[in-house]
Amino acid sequence: MGGGSRHIPGTPLPKIAAGPVGQQIHSIYKGRLGQFASNGEYSSQNLQAAMYEGRASGEEHVKLQVYSPPDLSRPTFEEAITHEFKDTHVGASFGPSWATHWIKLTLKVPAELQKKEHLELHWDADNEGLIWTEDGEPLQGLSGGGERIEWVLPDSFRDGKSHTFYIEMACNGMFGNGMGSSIQPPDPNRYFQLKVADIVAVNLEARALSVDFWIIGDAAREFPDNSWEEHQALQICNDIMDTFIKGHGTQESIIQCREIARKYIGHVDSSKVYESEKESLVYAIGHCHIDTCWLWPWAETKRKIARSWSNQCDLMDRYPEHRFTCSQAQQYKWLETLYPKLFDRVKSKIKEGSFQPVGGSWVEHDTNLPSGESLVRQFLYGQRYFESRFGERCKTFWIPDTFGYSAQLPQLCRLAGMGRFFTQKLSWNNINVFPHTTFNWVALDGSQVLCHMAPDDTYTASAHFGDVKRTVSQHKSLDQDNTGLLVFGKGDGGGGPTFEMLEKLRRCRGMSDNTGLLPRVKMGDSVEDYFARLEKKAANGTEFVTWYGELYLELHRGTYTTQANNKWNNRHSEIMLHDIEYLATMATIKDSSFKYPKKEIDDIWENVLLCQFHDCLPGSAIEVCYRDSDELYANLFKAGSQLLERALSVLGVGANASRRSPYTAINTLPWSRAEIKKIPHSRNEYAVVHGGPGVVSVEALSSTSKSTASIKEVEEGIFHLSNDHFKIEVKYGSITSLLDLTEDRELIPSGQKANQLVIFDDKPLNFQAWDVEVYHLRSREELRPSGKSRIMEQGPHRVSLVTPHKISEKSWIRTTISLSASIDSQPSYVEMSSEVEWQEAMKILKVEFPVDITNTEASYETQYGIIRRPTHYNTSWDMAKFEVCCHKWADLSEAGYGVSILNDSKYGFSTAGNMMRLSLLRAPKAPDAHADMGRHRVRYAIFPHAGPLDHRTVRTARNFNHPFRLIGSPSSQQQQHLPPAPSPSTSASTSKLLSSIRLTGSPALVLDAIKRGEDDRDVSRGDLPARDGRSVIVRVYESLGGKARGVLEVDLDGLGVKKVEKCNLLEDEGVVVEGEKEGGRWKVQLRAFEVATYRLWL
Repeated sequence: MGGGSRHIPGTPLPKIAAGPVGQQIHSIYKGRLGQFASNGEYSSQNLQAAMYEGRASGEEHVKLQVYSPPDLSRPTFEEAITHEFKDTHVGASFGPSWATHWIKLTLKVPAELQKKEHLELHWDADNEGLIWTEDGEPLQGLSGGGERIEWVLPDSFRDGKSHTFYIEMACNGMFGNGMGSSIQPPDPNRYFQLKVADIVAVNLEARALSVDFWIIGDAAREFPDNSWEEHQALQICNDIMDTFIKGHGTQESIIQCREIARKYIGHVDSSKVYESEKESLVYAIGHCHIDTCWLWPWAETKRKIARSWSNQCDLMDRYPEHRFTCSQAQQYKWLETLYPKLFDRVKSKIKEGSFQPVGGSWVEHDTNLPSGESLVRQFLYGQRYFESRFGERCKTFWIPDTFGYSAQLPQLCRLAGMGRFFTQKLSWNNINVFPHTTFNWVALDGSQVLCHMAPDDTYTASAHFGDVKRTVSQHKSLDQDNTGLLVFGKGDGGGGPTFEMLEKLRRCRGMSDNTGLLPRVKMGDSVEDYFARLEKKAANGTEFVTWYGELYLELHRGTYTTQANNKWNNRHSEIMLHDIEYLATMATIKDSSFKYPKKEIDDIWENVLLCQFHDCLPGSAIEVCYRDSDELYANLFKAGSQLLERALSVLGVGANASRRSPYTAINTLPWSRAEIKKIPHSRNEYAVVHGGPGVVSVEALSSTSKSTASIKEVEEGIFHLSNDHFKIEVKYGSITSLLDLTEDRELIPSGQKANQLVIFDDKPLNFQAWDVEVYHLRSREELRPSGKSRIMEQGPHRVSLVTPHKISEKSWIRTTISLSASIDSQPSYVEMSSEVEWQEAMKILKVEFPVDITNTEASYETQYGIIRRPTHYNTSWDMAKFEVCCHKWADLSEAGYGVSILNDSKYGFSTAGNMMRLSLLRAPKAPDAHADMGRHRVRYAIFPHAGPLDHRTVRTARNFNHPFRLIGSPSSQQQQHLPPAPSPSTSASTSKLLSSIRLTGSPALVLDAIKRGEDDRDVSRGDLPARDGRSVIVRVYESLGGKARGVLEVDLDGLGVKKVEKCNLLEDEGVVVEGEKEGGRWKVQLRAFEVATYRLWL
């Protein structure tokens, strides 16, 4: 044991305790944070009291004058400033709803504020506004209601002189004028009070400290309680509060507080915060979703675009890291037309790379209801606009708010040059949680796109701490990739990101770099940069999971039915455009001097595409939107009728054609067909129309025709209808027996009734116009006849029976069941047509078809294909599809037999077991209080078929929706309302021309569209470079789900086809197709549900 003395080192810990120190009560110190920056009872003592260094108001400094346009008009700047402006003041009210008021402001900054660091105008009238310079340049939008109420005053205003500018005030909030809530019908008499119109000197350090404290406080609230990062955040916040209190809220204490904040978040006052090379997981992109119409009309959307996008241009000047993305070519076109100066500003930002067009479609359209060709045109018109104005096409289909996604979208996206897809809407599912975030979405034909759904489950994130955190914590595909897009900015009603959001994200990034735990956020990249990284991972071996088929939204199922008239207009405009393009194309071939009406066709298509916006076509907009769309449709139907007449005239079958021969007809579908039609305006005369494509014969039927239909009343209220194919029993308006005579098969189960009208209570949990909930099925009520059935047509060519039903004291329906004589080559169906007076509230009307068929799946037509969905409720995923979307038909088949239900302009359907139901009408009361009220005409049919579902259903449904175009001779009174028929020689040559492009081979192949090439020199409008030569575009698809072969046969009356190319939807140069040039035959081979576009070079 060594000797010597031991040295005990000293310790800084005092020997004697100074006094008791208690453990912080975590919840109390965390609760204290709410006192520091709030506008509550402590605002005179907290940071709010230091936020502003001075304020000036009143007529001496802010002189206000107003011009109030009459009749809810929205005059331009140039028009408005020519009128007399009258004095007004803070406290004045402005209205009513949807009115516009132009405010002239004359500002004079007082001497005591001229030297202040930062001056703003604060303006809040609780409504939207747009600031204009005195010479008519739009500068920035104002949102009202305490949000985006500030405008940074130019330094030139500090000269002590008066400066004039204008505010265009819109009498609506960001979400319209709903009574009580935004999605209720608008209040027509809403007024808005001007609350604030002040010049304000802002303490920028205090404002910055408030954001510092906000984000660090979020860390204290949202980090795990057992993490040191959470504890440190709480201590930092309390230190800031203590320092502010000890310093009596002086500027020096605020600066000290910011130094304390930097211990946790670092230096965050510039975009340099993003310059570190540390790996980021969250990629933030600014966005402004503007519903093209919804709780406001199109006219207001046009102004929302200017308000929102001018805001973003301003923020880009102030925040170099800001990247903003926006979709919808229609909105860019509106800006280009109505706000050319602002459009030029946006265009310069696009060139710089800070403003980023995305989406590739004309609008953010519904994808369930439009036809396949409409989906093609959304991409064609959208991509062509973006390319023509900005020099680039979009690579990502951006559609975050649409109510489910068609199974063929991945294929169409790829054919339109987009391999990427972004949405988030499936996070709204109200039954099952969609299991993926980043995945490959596969179409019916096998085409795929790389899909990313925002993990934060929104496209309008507020850029909070929690939004950044959830972008990783809610990510469902972390096994493959741990990065996510954070899409932030005020949306739906527009607005976009605010300066507070950009400031918050800087602090989130600083926190990640300086303290950790929060996922690192990155600004400055584009959506395309993000997807490029995902594609690189896939190329390097990452296997993203796959999802096959439709992305069915388990919500908003009522949108398949709401606003029935609007849906009728959509389908019939699609049909009209098919005919216009086909006939106009053939007219240009017949007569090279005939100018293909490209501008007129474009105008019609753009309006149809506009009406397919995802709140217009689905039926979820306010009433004024449907008044607007009704007017637009009426105009385009009129314009379309004129285009058809012009084309028919050139073809020799129009109003100026020879009048020597009897009536005839045009078959604009690509196959021969036949139909018995009543001669218009005749008493009881019928004809069989058959042949085609092209000009077809119309043969008058005599009472001695071989094929007949009959009807008789066998007992009171019980009728038998029959033709060569079917024998039908109708009892009190419902079909109690449908016997297929050829197959000797009864189709209606014993004791059940088809064509049974039923009504259900329809009160969803939320969103009346949008939703129908599964529990509505519990309220089923059969409609019973309110009078006797009457025979309306007695044959021998057609028979019909009409039965009235009383729905309520105000509503009724008359349904006619019709059966035509069978035609040898044509399948028969039983047609129902109804006239409905509909004045109900929160009800849904359906018609039922129980059939003696067994299958666990039913088939539904979708764009360019078939969707098969369960008829059972085995799982919650199966049950969730209790109401689905179909196009022209739904089918339930078993081995050897099936039944198809055809419809004209109806989309909602369900099949449960063997019960098939077509939804006819709804009666929601919000956001349109009068949705669907009034008179309706409804058509549908039962089409039984021996054998499996095949081309017969596809073609018969198309025939049902696409009637022959009759052309008659005025030689008889019965035909005097028809256009005159062509001479025999003209008829023959025109018929040959109209059938000169044929598709033979597999009946599964459908020739869906014929049009001229977009950029043919004799067609081009000059938006993109013209191509030499003339071409015809032909769209073909495989309709049944199997590989199909055929031959494209072309005989253009002496005009040879030089070559045929298979190209994409955008009509780029394609791959030459193998064929026989001399024989005019080119091979077509498509995989299951493939869509193919061919260019025929003439």
